[in-house]
Amino acid sequence: MALRNIVLEGDPILYKKCRKVEKFDESLSTLIDDMLETMKNSNGVGLAAPQIGILKRVVVINVGDGNIELVNPTIIAFSGEQREGEGCLSCPGQYGVTLRPKFVKVKAQDRFGNEVVYQGQMLKARAFCHEIDHLDGILFKSRIVK
Repeated sequence: MALRNIVLEGDPILYKKCRKVEKFDESLSTLIDDMLETMKNSNGVGLAAPQIGILKRVVVINVGDGNIELVNPTIIAFSGEQREGEGCLSCPGQYGVTLRPKFVKVKAQDRFGNEVVYQGQMLKARAFCHEIDHLDGILFKSRIVK
Protein backbone atom coordinates (compact mmCIF):
# COMPACT_ATOMS: atom_id res chain seq x y z
CA MET A 1 0.00 0.00 0.00
CA ALA A 2 1.08 3.54 -0.68
CA LEU A 3 -0.11 7.00 0.14
CA ARG A 4 -1.34 8.94 -2.87
CA ASN A 5 -1.41 12.71 -3.29
CA ILE A 6 -4.86 14.24 -2.98
CA VAL A 7 -5.84 16.44 -5.93
CA LEU A 8 -7.04 19.88 -4.84
CA GLU A 9 -9.93 22.03 -6.00
CA GLY A 10 -9.10 23.76 -9.26
CA ASP A 11 -7.51 20.70 -10.85
CA PRO A 12 -9.53 19.89 -14.01
CA ILE A 13 -9.67 16.16 -13.18
CA LEU A 14 -12.10 16.86 -10.32
CA TYR A 15 -14.68 18.15 -12.80
CA LYS A 16 -14.60 15.20 -15.22
CA LYS A 17 -16.88 12.17 -15.37
CA CYS A 18 -15.08 8.92 -14.51
CA ARG A 19 -14.92 5.81 -16.65
CA LYS A 20 -16.60 2.56 -15.66
CA VAL A 21 -14.20 -0.10 -14.36
CA GLU A 22 -14.10 -3.09 -16.69
CA LYS A 23 -10.98 -4.90 -15.43
CA PHE A 24 -11.02 -6.44 -11.96
CA ASP A 25 -7.37 -7.27 -11.45
CA GLU A 26 -4.43 -6.74 -9.11
CA SER A 27 -4.01 -3.11 -10.21
CA LEU A 28 -7.58 -2.37 -9.10
CA SER A 29 -6.93 -4.01 -5.73
CA THR A 30 -3.76 -1.95 -5.35
CA LEU A 31 -5.68 1.22 -6.20
CA ILE A 32 -8.35 0.42 -3.59
CA ASP A 33 -5.74 -0.42 -0.93
CA ASP A 34 -3.89 2.84 -1.66
CA MET A 35 -7.15 4.80 -1.49
CA LEU A 36 -8.02 3.26 1.89
CA GLU A 37 -4.58 4.11 3.27
CA THR A 38 -4.71 7.64 1.87
CA MET A 39 -8.21 8.23 3.27
CA LYS A 40 -7.22 6.98 6.72
CA ASN A 41 -3.98 8.98 6.74
CA SER A 42 -5.93 12.13 5.80
CA ASN A 43 -8.60 11.57 8.49
CA GLY A 44 -11.30 11.39 5.84
CA VAL A 45 -14.51 9.36 5.84
CA GLY A 46 -14.50 8.88 2.07
CA LEU A 47 -12.30 9.15 -1.00
CA ALA A 48 -13.05 8.85 -4.71
CA ALA A 49 -10.50 7.86 -7.34
CA PRO A 50 -10.50 11.25 -9.12
CA GLN A 51 -9.34 12.79 -5.84
CA ILE A 52 -6.04 10.99 -6.38
CA GLY A 53 -5.95 11.70 -10.10
CA ILE A 54 -7.57 8.49 -11.39
CA LEU A 55 -10.66 8.77 -13.63
CA LYS A 56 -12.21 5.45 -12.58
CA ARG A 57 -15.53 4.84 -10.84
CA VAL A 58 -14.04 3.71 -7.53
CA VAL A 59 -14.94 4.95 -4.03
CA VAL A 60 -13.89 4.00 -0.52
CA ILE A 61 -15.79 4.99 2.64
CA ASN A 62 -15.35 4.43 6.35
CA VAL A 63 -17.62 6.35 8.73
CA GLY A 64 -16.39 4.38 11.73
CA ASP A 65 -18.02 1.01 11.11
CA GLY A 66 -15.53 -0.55 8.69
CA ASN A 67 -14.22 -0.02 5.18
CA ILE A 68 -16.63 0.01 2.26
CA GLU A 69 -15.26 -0.44 -1.26
CA LEU A 70 -17.50 0.56 -4.15
CA VAL A 71 -16.64 -0.04 -7.80
CA ASN A 72 -19.07 1.35 -10.38
CA PRO A 73 -21.54 2.49 -7.70
CA THR A 74 -25.10 3.58 -8.39
CA ILE A 75 -27.64 4.98 -5.96
CA ILE A 76 -30.70 2.75 -6.34
CA ALA A 77 -32.91 4.18 -3.59
CA PHE A 78 -33.04 7.18 -1.30
CA SER A 79 -35.46 8.90 1.03
CA GLY A 80 -35.82 11.73 3.47
CA GLU A 81 -33.56 14.73 3.69
CA GLN A 82 -30.83 16.05 5.91
CA ARG A 83 -29.07 19.41 6.10
CA GLU A 84 -25.65 18.91 7.63
CA GLY A 85 -22.16 20.33 7.48
CA GLU A 86 -19.89 18.83 4.87
CA GLY A 87 -16.26 19.19 3.84
CA CYS A 88 -13.91 17.54 1.37
CA LEU A 89 -10.30 16.38 1.32
CA SER A 90 -9.92 18.14 -2.04
CA CYS A 91 -11.15 21.45 -0.56
CA PRO A 92 -9.18 21.70 2.70
CA GLY A 93 -10.60 24.07 5.29
CA GLN A 94 -13.83 24.66 3.37
CA TYR A 95 -17.19 23.60 4.78
CA GLY A 96 -20.85 24.20 4.13
CA VAL A 97 -24.31 22.86 4.88
CA THR A 98 -25.60 20.60 2.12
CA LEU A 99 -28.98 19.06 1.39
CA ARG A 100 -28.68 15.27 1.02
CA PRO A 101 -31.00 12.27 1.44
CA LYS A 102 -31.27 10.90 4.97
CA PHE A 103 -31.25 7.28 3.69
CA VAL A 104 -29.38 5.92 0.65
CA LYS A 105 -29.11 2.43 -0.86
CA VAL A 106 -26.18 1.80 -3.23
CA LYS A 107 -25.49 -1.02 -5.67
CA ALA A 108 -21.90 -1.55 -6.78
CA GLN A 109 -19.23 -4.17 -7.35
CA ASP A 110 -16.43 -5.17 -5.02
CA ARG A 111 -12.77 -5.36 -6.04
CA PHE A 112 -13.41 -8.82 -7.53
CA GLY A 113 -16.42 -7.79 -9.64
CA ASN A 114 -19.07 -9.29 -7.34
CA GLU A 115 -22.28 -7.30 -6.89
CA VAL A 116 -22.68 -5.69 -3.48
CA VAL A 117 -25.47 -3.60 -1.97
CA TYR A 118 -25.02 -1.21 0.94
CA GLN A 119 -27.37 1.11 2.70
CA GLY A 120 -26.80 3.89 5.16
CA GLN A 121 -28.40 6.72 7.03
CA MET A 122 -27.22 10.19 8.00
CA LEU A 123 -23.38 10.40 7.76
CA LYS A 124 -23.05 7.20 5.72
CA ALA A 125 -25.80 8.32 3.32
CA ARG A 126 -24.08 11.69 2.98
CA ALA A 127 -20.73 9.99 2.32
CA PHE A 128 -22.25 7.77 -0.38
CA CYS A 129 -23.74 10.80 -2.14
CA HIS A 130 -20.62 12.96 -1.74
CA GLU A 131 -18.23 10.34 -3.11
CA ILE A 132 -20.49 9.23 -5.98
CA ASP A 133 -20.84 12.92 -6.93
CA HIS A 134 -17.03 13.00 -7.32
CA LEU A 135 -17.32 10.26 -9.96
CA ASP A 136 -19.51 12.59 -12.01
CA GLY A 137 -17.26 15.63 -11.60
CA ILE A 138 -19.40 17.31 -8.93
CA LEU A 139 -17.87 18.93 -5.83
CA PHE A 140 -19.86 19.29 -2.60
CA LYS A 141 -19.61 23.08 -2.86
CA SER A 142 -22.24 23.03 -5.62
CA ARG A 143 -24.62 21.36 -3.12
CA ILE A 144 -24.25 23.98 -0.37
CA VAL A 145 -27.60 25.42 0.69
CA LYS A 146 -26.38 27.98 3.23
